[in-house]
Amino acid sequence: MGKRLSKIATRTGDDGTTGLGDGSRTSKAGARIAALGEVDELNSCVGLLLTEALPDDVRAVLDAIQHDLFDLGGELCIPGYENVREAQLIRLDEWLEHYNATLPRLDEFILPGGARAAAQAHVARTVARRAERAVVALGRDETVRAVCRQYLNRLSDLLFVLARVLNRHAGGNDVQWDPKRER
Repeated sequence: MGKRLSKIATRTGDDGTTGLGDGSRTSKAGARIAALGEVDELNSCVGLLLTEALPDDVRAVLDAIQHDLFDLGGELCIPGYENVREAQLIRLDEWLEHYNATLPRLDEFILPGGARAAAQAHVARTVARRAERAVVALGRDETVRAVCRQYLNRLSDLLFVLARVLNRHAGGNDVQWDPKRER
Protein backbone atom coordinates (compact mmCIF):
# COMPACT_ATOMS: atom_id res chain seq x y z
CA MET A 1 0.00 0.00 0.00
CA GLY A 2 1.02 3.57 -0.51
CA LYS A 3 2.28 5.97 2.09
CA ARG A 4 0.07 7.17 4.91
CA LEU A 5 -0.55 10.91 4.83
CA SER A 6 0.90 13.05 7.56
CA LYS A 7 0.51 16.29 5.63
CA ILE A 8 -2.97 16.83 4.19
CA ALA A 9 -2.57 20.08 2.21
CA THR A 10 0.20 19.07 -0.20
CA ARG A 11 -0.93 21.33 -3.06
CA THR A 12 0.13 18.62 -5.52
CA GLY A 13 -3.48 18.35 -6.71
CA ASP A 14 -3.80 22.01 -7.58
CA ASP A 15 -3.16 21.13 -11.23
CA GLY A 16 -6.24 18.87 -11.42
CA THR A 17 -4.40 15.61 -10.85
CA THR A 18 -4.20 13.30 -7.88
CA GLY A 19 -1.81 10.61 -6.78
CA LEU A 20 -2.69 6.93 -6.88
CA GLY A 21 -1.43 4.38 -4.40
CA ASP A 22 1.28 3.20 -6.79
CA GLY A 23 2.77 6.72 -6.96
CA SER A 24 1.42 7.56 -10.40
CA ARG A 25 -0.73 10.63 -11.01
CA THR A 26 -4.04 10.79 -12.82
CA SER A 27 -6.73 13.31 -13.66
CA LYS A 28 -9.24 14.04 -10.93
CA ALA A 29 -11.86 13.82 -13.70
CA GLY A 30 -10.93 10.24 -14.59
CA ALA A 31 -13.10 7.15 -14.18
CA ARG A 32 -10.82 5.66 -11.50
CA ILE A 33 -11.11 8.75 -9.32
CA ALA A 34 -14.87 8.88 -9.90
CA ALA A 35 -15.17 5.28 -8.70
CA LEU A 36 -12.94 5.97 -5.70
CA GLY A 37 -15.01 9.04 -4.82
CA GLU A 38 -18.28 7.11 -4.98
CA VAL A 39 -16.91 4.36 -2.73
CA ASP A 40 -15.63 7.03 -0.32
CA GLU A 41 -19.04 8.73 -0.27
CA LEU A 42 -20.69 5.36 0.37
CA ASN A 43 -18.36 4.74 3.28
CA SER A 44 -19.29 8.16 4.67
CA CYS A 45 -22.99 7.31 4.35
CA VAL A 46 -22.42 4.10 6.29
CA GLY A 47 -20.49 6.11 8.88
CA LEU A 48 -23.44 8.48 9.23
CA LEU A 49 -25.80 5.54 9.63
CA LEU A 50 -23.54 4.26 12.42
CA THR A 51 -24.29 7.42 14.44
CA GLU A 52 -27.87 6.18 14.92
CA ALA A 53 -29.14 3.91 17.67
CA LEU A 54 -28.82 0.50 16.03
CA PRO A 55 -29.12 -3.10 17.14
CA ASP A 56 -25.67 -4.40 18.12
CA ASP A 57 -25.63 -7.03 15.37
CA VAL A 58 -26.45 -4.45 12.66
CA ARG A 59 -23.79 -2.12 14.08
CA ALA A 60 -21.21 -4.93 13.83
CA VAL A 61 -22.21 -5.64 10.22
CA LEU A 62 -21.93 -1.96 9.25
CA ASP A 63 -18.58 -1.65 10.99
CA ALA A 64 -17.25 -4.61 8.97
CA ILE A 65 -18.69 -3.07 5.80
CA GLN A 66 -16.82 0.19 6.44
CA HIS A 67 -13.56 -1.74 6.61
CA ASP A 68 -14.47 -3.69 3.46
CA LEU A 69 -15.17 -0.43 1.64
CA PHE A 70 -11.74 0.82 2.65
CA ASP A 71 -10.31 -2.40 1.20
CA LEU A 72 -12.24 -1.75 -2.00
CA GLY A 73 -10.96 1.81 -2.15
CA GLY A 74 -7.43 0.48 -1.74
CA GLU A 75 -7.91 -1.87 -4.65
CA LEU A 76 -9.29 0.89 -6.85
CA CYS A 77 -6.46 3.22 -5.80
CA ILE A 78 -3.71 0.92 -7.05
CA PRO A 79 -4.15 -0.43 -10.59
CA GLY A 80 -3.53 -4.18 -10.60
CA TYR A 81 -3.68 -4.51 -6.80
CA GLU A 82 -6.03 -7.14 -5.34
CA ASN A 83 -7.40 -6.24 -1.92
CA VAL A 84 -11.03 -7.45 -1.85
CA ARG A 85 -11.42 -11.13 -1.02
CA GLU A 86 -14.12 -13.53 -2.18
CA ALA A 87 -14.78 -14.24 1.52
CA GLN A 88 -15.97 -10.65 1.95
CA LEU A 89 -18.56 -11.17 -0.78
CA ILE A 90 -19.64 -14.50 0.72
CA ARG A 91 -20.09 -12.80 4.10
CA LEU A 92 -22.38 -10.20 2.49
CA ASP A 93 -24.45 -13.01 0.98
CA GLU A 94 -24.71 -14.67 4.39
CA TRP A 95 -25.84 -11.44 6.07
CA LEU A 96 -28.31 -10.82 3.28
CA GLU A 97 -29.83 -14.28 3.67
CA HIS A 98 -29.92 -14.01 7.48
CA TYR A 99 -31.63 -10.62 7.67
CA ASN A 100 -33.98 -11.20 4.75
CA ALA A 101 -35.25 -14.39 6.44
CA THR A 102 -36.47 -12.25 9.37
CA LEU A 103 -38.68 -10.05 7.20
CA PRO A 104 -42.20 -10.44 5.86
CA ARG A 105 -42.67 -10.95 2.13
CA LEU A 106 -42.93 -7.75 0.11
CA ASP A 107 -46.34 -7.30 -1.51
CA GLU A 108 -45.60 -3.90 -3.00
CA PHE A 109 -42.68 -1.62 -3.71
CA ILE A 110 -41.58 0.35 -0.69
CA LEU A 111 -40.64 4.00 -0.42
CA PRO A 112 -37.27 4.94 1.07
CA GLY A 113 -38.34 6.14 4.48
CA GLY A 114 -39.76 5.25 7.83
CA ALA A 115 -37.43 5.56 10.79
CA ARG A 116 -34.46 7.90 10.46
CA ALA A 117 -31.93 5.03 10.52
CA ALA A 118 -33.89 3.17 7.85
CA ALA A 119 -34.01 6.28 5.66
CA GLN A 120 -30.25 6.67 6.04
CA ALA A 121 -29.78 3.02 5.06
CA HIS A 122 -31.80 3.76 1.92
CA VAL A 123 -29.56 6.74 1.13
CA ALA A 124 -26.52 4.49 1.55
CA ARG A 125 -28.20 1.93 -0.73
CA THR A 126 -28.62 4.47 -3.51
CA VAL A 127 -25.02 5.63 -3.15
CA ALA A 128 -23.93 1.97 -3.33
CA ARG A 129 -25.76 1.67 -6.65
CA ARG A 130 -24.03 4.82 -7.90
CA ALA A 131 -20.65 3.47 -6.77
CA GLU A 132 -21.41 0.23 -8.58
CA ARG A 133 -22.17 2.15 -11.80
CA ALA A 134 -18.89 4.06 -11.44
CA VAL A 135 -16.93 0.83 -10.98
CA VAL A 136 -18.67 -0.67 -14.04
CA ALA A 137 -17.77 2.47 -16.02
CA LEU A 138 -14.14 2.15 -14.91
CA GLY A 139 -14.20 -1.48 -16.03
CA ARG A 140 -15.02 -0.44 -19.60
CA ASP A 141 -11.50 0.95 -20.03
CA GLU A 142 -9.45 -0.66 -17.28
CA THR A 143 -9.33 -4.01 -15.55
CA VAL A 144 -11.62 -4.23 -12.54
CA ARG A 145 -12.08 -7.56 -10.84
CA ALA A 146 -15.62 -8.93 -10.80
CA VAL A 147 -15.58 -9.26 -7.00
CA CYS A 148 -15.44 -5.45 -6.71
CA ARG A 149 -18.60 -4.97 -8.78
CA GLN A 150 -20.30 -7.89 -7.08
CA TYR A 151 -19.50 -6.55 -3.62
CA LEU A 152 -21.21 -3.23 -4.36
CA ASN A 153 -24.19 -4.96 -5.96
CA ARG A 154 -24.73 -7.23 -2.94
CA LEU A 155 -24.10 -4.37 -0.54
CA SER A 156 -26.89 -2.32 -2.06
CA ASP A 157 -29.21 -5.32 -1.63
CA LEU A 158 -28.11 -5.75 1.97
CA LEU A 159 -28.66 -2.06 2.73
CA PHE A 160 -32.22 -2.36 1.36
CA VAL A 161 -32.86 -5.31 3.65
CA LEU A 162 -31.23 -3.55 6.61
CA ALA A 163 -33.48 -0.53 6.04
CA ARG A 164 -36.45 -2.85 6.44
CA VAL A 165 -34.90 -4.38 9.56
CA LEU A 166 -34.28 -0.93 11.02
CA ASN A 167 -37.87 0.15 10.42
CA ARG A 168 -39.02 -2.84 12.45
CA HIS A 169 -36.41 -2.19 15.12
CA ALA A 170 -37.86 1.31 15.50
CA GLY A 171 -41.34 -0.16 15.94
CA GLY A 172 -42.58 0.69 12.47
CA ASN A 173 -43.01 -0.94 9.11
CA ASP A 174 -42.01 -0.33 5.53
CA VAL A 175 -43.53 2.68 3.82
CA GLN A 176 -45.39 1.10 0.94
CA TRP A 177 -45.88 2.73 -2.42
CA ASP A 178 -49.55 3.22 -3.15
CA PRO A 179 -50.06 2.92 -6.92
CA LYS A 180 -53.80 3.52 -6.49
CA ARG A 181 -53.49 6.78 -4.54
CA GLU A 182 -55.33 9.82 -5.78
CA ARG A 183 -53.09 11.78 -8.12
